Amino acid sequence: RLSASVREHDTVARLGGDEFVVVLPEITRPEDAAMVARKVLSTVAQAAMLEGQEISLSASVGIGLYPKDGTDHDVLLRNADAAMYRAKESGRNRYRFYTADMNERALERLELEARLRHALAREELVLHYQPLCRVSDRAITDVEALVRWRSADGSLVPPSEFIPLAEESGLIVPIGEWILGMACRQNKAWLDAGLPSIGVAVNLSARQFREKGLVASVRRALEASGLPARHLKLEITEGTVMHDVEKAAAILVELKALGVDIAVDDFGTGYSSLAYLRRFPIDQLKIDRSFVHDMATQPESAALVRGIVALAKSLRLQTVAEGVETEAQVRILEAAGCDKIQGYVVSPPLPPDALGALLRRGDPGAGA
Repeated sequence: RLSASVREHDTVARLGGDEFVVVLPEITRPEDAAMVARKVLSTVAQAAMLEGQEISLSASVGIGLYPKDGTDHDVLLRNADAAMYRAKESGRNRYRFYTADMNERALERLELEARLRHALAREELVLHYQPLCRVSDRAITDVEALVRWRSADGSLVPPSEFIPLAEESGLIVPIGEWILGMACRQNKAWLDAGLPSIGVAVNLSARQFREKGLVASVRRALEASGLPARHLKLEITEGTVMHDVEKAAAILVELKALGVDIAVDDFGTGYSSLAYLRRFPIDQLKIDRSFVHDMATQPESAALVRGIVALAKSLRLQTVAEGVETEAQVRILEAAGCDKIQGYVVSPPLPPDALGALLRRGDPGAGA
């Protein structure tokens, strides 16, 4: 039963009496160890028949993680044993980590992951849209789709909490497909309503970008919504495209063939070189907000922004400054020749109805 509860390359051994040890190589998250422990407890708890009699079993599991709880097998085993006895003290059929704070953290993340798995089906995820506008006339030309999660109890879960969890667990793939489809449908609805023609930008996570079905997923979203491809922009981070340059270039060529625009997000935080950028079929560089924030007080940041804009112009790429909050920053960007700005100086992210109203008013201006 224990062997059936783990992977083929895991190790199950008997220490003696009623004690067993399970070795799980390549486990990087406490949550994964907790999931295995729950599976073991569930398997052991299944009734067994012995000489015609039904026997009920229970177990207690202690978990020790390398290297935090020990760097050699003796220490790890001793600490896992101590955790097992704490599990026994808490009641049968339970598991405990060696440290209580780790146990609490793992349980919280497991609970959050379980809630996130149901969030799509329960329609708890919504999209807000943040406008981008031209520096020259403040006309809105694009919006960026940003996911928000309002859980069943009404509380708003910050993206900084659930996006990394979605990435680690793989849930970012179905969530990303939902965002892509919803953003395309919403922009098509705005176009059909006679609102000014704009583009909608959708972020692709590193995990999404590596999925084999990415190009087909984008094609389906466009076909299902009826949105012309030129009204969709896909944003990828600098680190994502530089992870595997050859593969990234091939994927970007396929995406570009669909007719969509491609933007490199958070530019300046990674290690792109001019030679690599020339190989990618991209349309836009988005300057990371950290440089924009410090422009007015740090000459180095302002110089870096001017350098990025100059680089983009030499490659015939548009530039967008992210996180723009003050008119002083706008003036610096305008002097540098930056094409577009995004941030609270233009507008915070808005729900669809509010964004539609903003486009309808033409304030601060709208147009392709």
